[in-house]
Amino acid sequence: MSKHILITGGSGMIGMKLSGLLMEKGYSVAHLARSKNNDSPYQQFEWDIDKAYLEEGALEFADIIIHLAGAGVADKRWTENRKKVIIESRTKTAELLYNKLKESSNHRLKRFISASAIGYYGMYTGDELLPEDHKPGEDFLAEVVQKWEAAADQFTDLQIPVSKLRVGVVLAKEGGALPQLAKPIKFGVGAALGSGQQYMSWVHIDDICHMFLHLLETEAVGVYNGVAPRPVTNKAMTKAVANKLNKPLWLPNVPGFVMKLALGEMAGIVLGGNKVSSEKLEQTGYKFQFAELDNALDDIYN
Repeated sequence: MSKHILITGGSGMIGMKLSGLLMEKGYSVAHLARSKNNDSPYQQFEWDIDKAYLEEGALEFADIIIHLAGAGVADKRWTENRKKVIIESRTKTAELLYNKLKESSNHRLKRFISASAIGYYGMYTGDELLPEDHKPGEDFLAEVVQKWEAAADQFTDLQIPVSKLRVGVVLAKEGGALPQLAKPIKFGVGAALGSGQQYMSWVHIDDICHMFLHLLETEAVGVYNGVAPRPVTNKAMTKAVANKLNKPLWLPNVPGFVMKLALGEMAGIVLGGNKVSSEKLEQTGYKFQFAELDNALDDIYN
């Protein structure tokens, strides 16, 4: 069994949770890091994308690489420079690993598992249920994800099987979309965004981590949607969070033009939405811990 897992983006929200899960399951986990953190419980190897540097021993350590690295899509306004950072933080990281593997004669890598995103389908896809073979969108997020997946697919040229998990809207107390959505609700000024009818294909953070583990252990290759089986509208999500926090929702929806003024092109992340299918992943035998939004929010807030 392949027991040594090298993770890029290991210090992120998903990376830290997944690393802990893998350790619990008996795997040896190491992180690739720009600089070593003495407080980290994990072995670390340094890398520098700009200098095309990868610390000696990193590839020799790894049976499997899980590629989670990538600058936050919603962290800053989308200037042209920020767009470049968002793309290259995903693609150049994978390309460095690919090039180093191509040069290496003594690596033992058996799998490359990459995060991806449901942004592949585009920011505005209405209420159509989207399987993995649906055509990609044509907006910036779709461009990011197509380039991200192409960077992962290179590893098949080295006869290394590739799995990709298109991650949905991750629900977690410690970060991601939920604290941002909950903040105005806590202050009594929460409201649905835009029409409120746009779908949110959500997933509990425990499930997304177990999905990566599932792909690793079942050796399922190809691309899978990493979402819960029952997406909800923005309005339903806002109402469900308000109920858990015992807060009223009395304001009208926030108009789309206000979001566009505040966020520019990035407003598409919250005004658009996707209704994404989890059927393919379920067909591999994956069992959800949190298939229902109510149960997921109960776990997070209680």
